Amino acid sequence: MEYRDYYKILGVARTATAEDIKKSYRRLARKYHPDVSKEKNAEEKFKELQEAYEVLKDPEKRAAYDQLGSGWKSGQQFRPPPDWASGFEFRGGARPGGGGGAHAFEEEGFSDFFSSLFGGASPFASSTRQRQQAGRDHHARVDIDLEEAFGGGTRTLDLKHPELKTDGTVELRARTVRVTIPAGVTDGQLIRLAGQGEAGPGGGRAGDLYLELHIRPHRLFQLDGRDVTLTLPVSPWEAALGATVSVPTLGGTVEMQVPPGAQSGQKLRLRGRGLPGQPPGDAYVQLKIVLPPASSPEARALYEDMRAKLAGFDPRADLRR
Repeated sequence: MEYRDYYKILGVARTATAEDIKKSYRRLARKYHPDVSKEKNAEEKFKELQEAYEVLKDPEKRAAYDQLGSGWKSGQQFRPPPDWASGFEFRGGARPGGGGGAHAFEEEGFSDFFSSLFGGASPFASSTRQRQQAGRDHHARVDIDLEEAFGGGTRTLDLKHPELKTDGTVELRARTVRVTIPAGVTDGQLIRLAGQGEAGPGGGRAGDLYLELHIRPHRLFQLDGRDVTLTLPVSPWEAALGATVSVPTLGGTVEMQVPPGAQSGQKLRLRGRGLPGQPPGDAYVQLKIVLPPASSPEARALYEDMRAKLAGFDPRADLRR
């Protein structure tokens, strides 16, 4: 996916005011409007102008776009970091259940670059429907570790919210909120902080702040809903003869029985050892048989002896059936 320099497309500096951006867009839109323009590729250029203006006219989209950095150039390959919107507070209603499916951005004709930042599961694709006489709801993404999702806890969050200054440029204002994360939260779950959104017009009720939780990938566990899966290395003799082994879980180390004749890839379940809930998730332990290296004369002799004594064993017998 290629990076798009919206400032370059509109012919303005990154320090341009909202009025500068509007004037430039109107001038270029008249030049490239498909109904009147005789310029080459007028329709394509007009779509690019619309896309760039859609982002830069909106203080929140512009601040988010700027947050990705100015070091990219048009045409360079670009992939936004998966957590780039974490801690970014914006206006809009909460999306039920997290994700962007139900309220995905409905504009058509924008590039893949735009969609990766502002469409689909992006926080900026939220519904803008608001309750009457109440302040607008705000929304922010928060990334947490799997251990925090398991045990819960209290977090102090630093959120950034873009606002227009009097000169028409955008600045990020920070604020701090304190939130209690309940034990057993799942990826994409929303936490509502009542009255911490936008102040209500004319003294009306303030909107709410919705925090959308995203659980970071873990070095040991793979998460699926409330279930977790761990790949557990075992020795050949533990798999062949059976053994009691120590297994790390989110709640601490437990002892687990590996049955005799266990195979690599086999899954064993530890009931209720996933994320807490009603019902709690399970922990699945996937066995991975690890062979000791034949790195010494003694180890090599043992493998030679095994080959001689188990000559009838064919690990590829099933391939010939």
